[in-house]
Amino acid sequence: MSDEMMDADSGLELDDVIGFEEDPPRDGVEPGEYNPDELLLNIDGYEGPIDVLLVMARDQKVDLAKISILQLTRQYLVFMDRAKAMNLDLAAEYLVMAAWLAYLKSRLLLPREESKGNEPSADQMAEALQFQLRRLEAMKNAANALFRRPYLGNGIYTRGMPEGLGVKTDITWDITLFDLLKAYGDIRRRQEFSTFELPVFSIMTMEEALDRVGTMLGKLPRKGPYSAWVTMNSLMPEKIKDPLYGRSSMASTFTAGLELVKQGKVEIKQDGLFRPIYMRATFVDRDRVGGPDTEQSDDVEQDNNPDAADDFDGESETSYAEAGV
Repeated sequence: MSDEMMDADSGLELDDVIGFEEDPPRDGVEPGEYNPDELLLNIDGYEGPIDVLLVMARDQKVDLAKISILQLTRQYLVFMDRAKAMNLDLAAEYLVMAAWLAYLKSRLLLPREESKGNEPSADQMAEALQFQLRRLEAMKNAANALFRRPYLGNGIYTRGMPEGLGVKTDITWDITLFDLLKAYGDIRRRQEFSTFELPVFSIMTMEEALDRVGTMLGKLPRKGPYSAWVTMNSLMPEKIKDPLYGRSSMASTFTAGLELVKQGKVEIKQDGLFRPIYMRATFVDRDRVGGPDTEQSDDVEQDNNPDAADDFDGESETSYAEAGV
């Protein structure tokens, strides 16, 4: 029989229906060898396994009218006597097959009568049997496919420290063209009516630098009309964290020093290019007219009288504070 032949009732190929291929050999029996656990029939019109006869009879591949139910029953009883020690499941399976053959044969011999009530007809029962056989075949195929897969711990081994599963999130936007235009319009509208705020920078002003330089220079030790020299960096604030404030304080301190030099209150010097800048305060008596002789006599008097120098320091500091340094 060709594998391309279709089942008349179900529209399936014959390979999808149980019975057209013999069962796999049991207990290590190779194909073609004699198997004592298999019921082989030799009756008029058929010779072979009983399960194949059942399927052929169901699909009308063999004429049941030519098969003797008496010979079928006798051969089955002989087989059962010979197989008393065989598997009960196998014996029950053959019993069901023989019963179905006997039932189909009886329905052919008896005259057809209208079914009473809900009793199924012979065709319906044959279709039900065919469906059960196909379902059983599908289950067997699924079971065989599972058992053919490699076993964990036998053909496949797991890792000792498996890695976690990575989660990948794909964002899908389900929006329309109107939603895009509306979102763009909202952004443009917010930008048009937004209030511009000037940024506020933390810097040192010129006034702050003048006050700081004048106060710190006024507290320095001095000799005569001049105070001690001090670097410009020492007049700047300490521990500045903001780079902008540090740059502005340096520029404001230097500018304040230049302004005080212009006023005659501070002197600035630098020993060389890129060398530190030094500053010192100059203290001038406002009541003194000035002149080389007067200034020299004052210096000599202060050098000869240390107490007088201290008094000058106090007066000069007072005058320096009044001058705004």
